[in-house]
Amino acid sequence: MRYGQGVGLCLAAGTIWSLMGLGLRQIDDASVWAILFWRSIGMIPVLLGFIWWTSGGKPLTAIRAVGRSGALGGFGLVFAFSGAIYAFQTTTVANAVFLFAASPFVAAVLGWLVLREKVRPTTWLSMAVAVFGMYLMVRDGLGTGAFIGNMAALMSAAGFGSFTVMLRWGRVNDMLPAVLLGSVFSAIMAGLILLAQGAAIIVSAHDIGVAVAIGVFVVSLGLVLFTFGSKVVPAAELTLLSLVEVLLGPIWVWVFLGETASRNTLIGGAVLLTAVLLNGLAGSLGKSAQGVADRPQPVND
Repeated sequence: MRYGQGVGLCLAAGTIWSLMGLGLRQIDDASVWAILFWRSIGMIPVLLGFIWWTSGGKPLTAIRAVGRSGALGGFGLVFAFSGAIYAFQTTTVANAVFLFAASPFVAAVLGWLVLREKVRPTTWLSMAVAVFGMYLMVRDGLGTGAFIGNMAALMSAAGFGSFTVMLRWGRVNDMLPAVLLGSVFSAIMAGLILLAQGAAIIVSAHDIGVAVAIGVFVVSLGLVLFTFGSKVVPAAELTLLSLVEVLLGPIWVWVFLGETASRNTLIGGAVLLTAVLLNGLAGSLGKSAQGVADRPQPVND
């Protein structure tokens, strides 16, 4: 696969993921845990089938290869998935996706604390700018009643950040088996919570259909495309390409549902995205400079 094809696949993945908010807006009555349960049920067979194909018919070997770190990362996805669904249901799509964009910074801090990874000065500066942008959005939530939804979005970002760090800790190259474990854990956790609450797991056929479709066509398909594309695209550039999801998500609900964002949300989101963009560009330029420095220098006779 060529670099341009990889970029195209990553952009396609981000575009598909950006439909998440619009899809969840089609749910009528299902709770967060019911949505999580059925969405996970939709993800499991697709991911398992893809892992079966890429592993040459040995999915259990691929799943065992991610080890304890992959399992811990999968558990982090329970918080990421559930927090995202709750955020979409209780705050605007713009608020949710802008706050999701903070996950690279969460991963950087966790990597620094847990793995003792060095954090670039530009990343610290970008995080400071991002925190100011998040403050503007969270403060706005106090006035609009969406504060808990904003906190859920930040919990989701923390879940995705911990997933990334766990994979780095275990040096896991293939993330899909870990995502599959996250889907299984999410289905089990959601089912247990629904049983403890005495709530129905079987909801309306419409809500089940929408949740399963999101799991199959939005989450899983996007992951497969992203996995293929990320093999030939540098990690720093993947952060920039992921902004497609953040930018398109609010547009879909505005075009089709007329949902708008507040002024503070747009300003705070712009500040946060600027921080992510600057951090990604700094990482990309740093990699390029390192590549030049690592090239063999000509020897003068």
